[in-house]
Amino acid sequence: MLGAGKTPEGEEVTDCNDSIDTEKEGFLKEGFEVKRNSDNDLVVNGIEIYRMKVDSKVTSRFAHNVITSRAVNRGNVHKEVFFDVELPKTAFITNFSMTIDGITYPGNIKEKEAAKQQYEKAVSKGQTAGLVKASGRKTEKFTVSVNIAAGSKVTFELTYEELLKRHFGKYEMFIKVKPKQLVKDFEIEVNIFEPQGISALEAEGTFITNDLQNVIKKSFSHKKGHISFKPTLDQQRTCENCSQSLLDGDFIVTYDVERTTPDNLQIVNGYFVHFFAPTNLPKLPKNVIFIIDISGSMSGREIEQTREALLKILDDIKEVDHFNFILFGSDVHTWKETLIKATPENLDEARKFVRSIDTEGLTNLYGGIMKGIDMLNAAHEENLVPKRSASIIIMLTDGQPNVGISNTQDIQTHVKKAIEGKYTLYNLGFGYGVDYNFLEKMALENKGLARRIYPDSDSALQLQGFYDEVSNPMLVDVELNYPENEIEDVTKNSFKHFYDGSEIVVAGRVRDINQNSLTVDVKGEGANDVLSFTTQQDKEQTAKVFQEQEYIFGDFIERLWAYLTIEQLLEKRIAATGEEKENLTAKALDLSLKYKFVTPLTSMVVTKPEDDENQAVIADKPTEVSTLRTAVSHHHELQAQYSCHVFQG
Repeated sequence: MLGAGKTPEGEEVTDCNDSIDTEKEGFLKEGFEVKRNSDNDLVVNGIEIYRMKVDSKVTSRFAHNVITSRAVNRGNVHKEVFFDVELPKTAFITNFSMTIDGITYPGNIKEKEAAKQQYEKAVSKGQTAGLVKASGRKTEKFTVSVNIAAGSKVTFELTYEELLKRHFGKYEMFIKVKPKQLVKDFEIEVNIFEPQGISALEAEGTFITNDLQNVIKKSFSHKKGHISFKPTLDQQRTCENCSQSLLDGDFIVTYDVERTTPDNLQIVNGYFVHFFAPTNLPKLPKNVIFIIDISGSMSGREIEQTREALLKILDDIKEVDHFNFILFGSDVHTWKETLIKATPENLDEARKFVRSIDTEGLTNLYGGIMKGIDMLNAAHEENLVPKRSASIIIMLTDGQPNVGISNTQDIQTHVKKAIEGKYTLYNLGFGYGVDYNFLEKMALENKGLARRIYPDSDSALQLQGFYDEVSNPMLVDVELNYPENEIEDVTKNSFKHFYDGSEIVVAGRVRDINQNSLTVDVKGEGANDVLSFTTQQDKEQTAKVFQEQEYIFGDFIERLWAYLTIEQLLEKRIAATGEEKENLTAKALDLSLKYKFVTPLTSMVVTKPEDDENQAVIADKPTEVSTLRTAVSHHHELQAQYSCHVFQG
């Protein structure tokens, strides 16, 4: 998370969106062997990190995280200190500051264009600074550095927030741990407050050895949960006499809440949040069409992993389900002419078919997806599938359409018109050759989502993992209706499918802050009948629950509402055009600035002391695109371009 190092001449290189060639530029990087002071193995390159703490407070699924690092320059010359943190992609940074010898240099969140102008003004004066924003599969990297004098101390503090989503029956909070050196006082502390009561709480780390297992302290009682991890110096060492730290990996906290009712409604300070996750419902039959790209570019490991994943998926398909495979290369091939029931005999035949799948030709994506939609339409019209069932299209491709209709805008238009909101479309983009923007737009327009499948040894597991998320629909056409005259600014409140182990979250504002109660009507189509009920919540009831103030930060429901609203506005913006896109952008920008979130529309500017001149540092939130950024070295007035690959799932 924090370390020391600089270029041979002491300059910094700036890139606002992706990591650069750290070895070439001389940065301290992951895995870089640093010379250790033999007299004090707490000091690396003259810098000692004497305190590092991750402090997380989770209230009603909304997590407020503060990472603090304190360091001192033990050398006798100026040294450069790096603060390096990996955050979940789903999080928004809300604050950052550096305090050097008692003077604090805060971050200010501005509209991206205004921040860029301030940054470029500093660059034109030769006053560059180094903040790099990079991405892995689940994380984004925040890095900033500062020069401090001999004997000086610096404190870095970064705050970020996120709404924890429920997958497979649990909420997961992910903390990346990588101090890069031994830290005298290292601590992770997580406090959870859930009004419904906590039913399970676990914590584990990918770096946790048997000796460290007992260092994780966890406890929960009714509404409160607590996790702490505070290893001693000796417990941090890779071996008894080693000066390297074994704290390198993921620290993961998972929990779930008590569910005595299908939903939970909370009202605080004029805002409400409604959690909906019914349990013990019968599973809906599902109708799944797998549309698989078999063009030449899928040959080799990609098609092998696809076959492997499909074989495992076939093991999980239930006998009440219907399914079929459509393959597209230059031509379109179907396994069966219609969807068929998942009987043991049909599944055996399907396995033989999957093992025989091979690659050929170009990419007739349009032909493949339209064949799938036509097949689903026919199955419903001819009553080949149960009336109460969930219909899902899962398409996997690794390239761009180049046979038949290849204009992506035309494909989107035809697909949306053909589906007519009846089915959900999930687009899986294999590797980096796909037009991810097109896949995402098309999925979002059809009540689904897009996911990137990373080309790696675990690609088959990624495919299977995605299927597992959508393999157990419990309800279709879920609507949560609130009295229009009593509430406003409600987030998305209608959902095509509700999946087992997930949760629907709706938030909004109560028009009259003095209103004492709120009533909600919930409806959804289940396997056997319609699920329908009414929930009423009294404001005073919520107030009583939230008396444990030490566990609660600020106006958490208001911030949860803002977070969820921005997230959904940005998602809608992906598929929008023209005036609609402008309006969505304006609303999301307003909220991002008001609540101080670093989103794709805002940037955070930090000024910092360096050579007695103010330096501008800019932090951007990456999106799922590839971009080029300019890196400028202010000592030599050199410009170099780096190809930045930033990926968001």
